[in-house]
Amino acid sequence: MILETLVVGPFASNCYIIGSESSKRGIIIDPGAEAKVILKTVKDLGLTIPLIVVTHTHIDHVGALTPVKDETGAEFALHGADAGSGAFSRMLSSMAGDSLNQLPKPDRLLKDGDTIDIDGLHFTVLYTPGHSPDGISLYGHEIVFTGDALFNYGIGRTDFPGCSYDQLMESIQNKLMTLPDKTTVYPGHGSSSTIGEERTGNPFLLF
Repeated sequence: MILETLVVGPFASNCYIIGSESSKRGIIIDPGAEAKVILKTVKDLGLTIPLIVVTHTHIDHVGALTPVKDETGAEFALHGADAGSGAFSRMLSSMAGDSLNQLPKPDRLLKDGDTIDIDGLHFTVLYTPGHSPDGISLYGHEIVFTGDALFNYGIGRTDFPGCSYDQLMESIQNKLMTLPDKTTVYPGHGSSSTIGEERTGNPFLLF
C-alpha cells in the first residue's frame, strides 16, 4: 500500500493519499488546502484517484476539496450528518476571516459500519462524532485515520457550537480504544502514534 502524508494549509492539517501498489488507484483523505501540492503529489506517485473521503467538514479538512475533485474527477464521500451542507466548515471559515463556497454535493453518504473498497484497499467507516457532528474515522490494514477525534496524546476540540465533549469521549472509548494496540493512528493534525500508546499515555484518556 502506498501512503503519503501531506501537511497543508495554515492549520497544518494532514492530508493523506493512499494508493494500491498494483493498480495505482487510490483515495485522498481530507484535502484541506494547497490543491496544487496535493495534485502534484498524486501525479508524482503515478496514481489515479476515484474517491475523496473527508473525516469531517471543517474548513481545514475540505478547503481544497472542490479543485481536487474537479481535477481528478473523483467521487466525494462524507458522513451523512452534515449532508454536504458545510455548515461547520463555513462557521470555521468565518472565524478564520476566510470565505468558503458551498461544498460540492457528495456522491456518497457514509454511515457507521460502511466499507470502502478500492483495488485491495479496504477500510471500515467508524462514526466518531464529538469534535463535529459528522466526524468519522477509517480503519483498515492495521491503521486508523482519526480526523480530529484523536491526536497523538490529545483529543479534538469541543468548544465549537454543536460539539460535545461527552460524545467525543464516547466515540474514542467505544470506537477507537476497542481497536488493537498495534493499530497505527494517523490523525488530522500532528504526528502518528498507536492505539496502545494513546491508551496508556494520552492524558485525556487516563481516568
